[in-house]
Amino acid sequence: MLENPRSPRVRAVAKLTKRAGRVETGLFLLEGPQSVSEALQWRPEGVVELFGTPTAFEKHPNIAEAAEAAGVPTVFVTEDVLNAMADTVTPQGLVAVAQQFPSSVKDIFADGPRLIAICEEVRDPGNLGTIIRAADAAGADAVVLTGRTVDLYNPKVVRATTGSLFHLPISVGGDLLSVRDRARAAGLRIIAADVKGEDLLEARASGVLAEPTAWLFGNEAHGLDDESLALADLALRLPIYGSAESLNLATAASVCLYESAFAQRAATQ
Repeated sequence: MLENPRSPRVRAVAKLTKRAGRVETGLFLLEGPQSVSEALQWRPEGVVELFGTPTAFEKHPNIAEAAEAAGVPTVFVTEDVLNAMADTVTPQGLVAVAQQFPSSVKDIFADGPRLIAICEEVRDPGNLGTIIRAADAAGADAVVLTGRTVDLYNPKVVRATTGSLFHLPISVGGDLLSVRDRARAAGLRIIAADVKGEDLLEARASGVLAEPTAWLFGNEAHGLDDESLALADLALRLPIYGSAESLNLATAASVCLYESAFAQRAATQ
């Protein structure tokens, strides 16, 4: 039983709540039974250690069994130790350390994708995590992070993906111009989501959304700058029928991705 919240082992895990600690080690934190369970199911070889309270392991025997089957070291800890390790105030009794596993941009576009989300300068962790979750739900082939987008392995991003982090390829640190060139070479049309764009419903009627598409999403506060917008083949806007000033980025991205998913599937039936 690990009982001292100030022990070197606990401090080493807690460092992963900060970007510097993640960059130095190539590791990241998983908090709560949902994230831990998804990691053990989809990428067990990447889970380095699992920490949990006796109560949590008793409540989630499937997680303890999966960890044992994968050969993941399991450590019993007190609530105080778990709280010292975690980023969230409610880690729900379980914290795991895992290896980072970003995908290669080259590999993503070499696999013949039909639907991709590109996130340029997305800075809010909750938004990025929700976009990844939406891309997974819509059946997208990958997510590509470019510019100064928030760290994929930020604990808030990881939590917001609710496990989708493990379900589809995600690349990090890309240059938008280079990504644009690879997308075009792979036969994808780059469509920017932008309030100054053309009407999405007209594009839907024209059949544009049924084609292989890389959606380009920009910063929450100011969207895509002119230089980034110029790299897109087309810009589309979502209509707003009520009195809302705008849509949250993650909400808008979810609609765009699902519009493409609907159109692509309808075209193949």
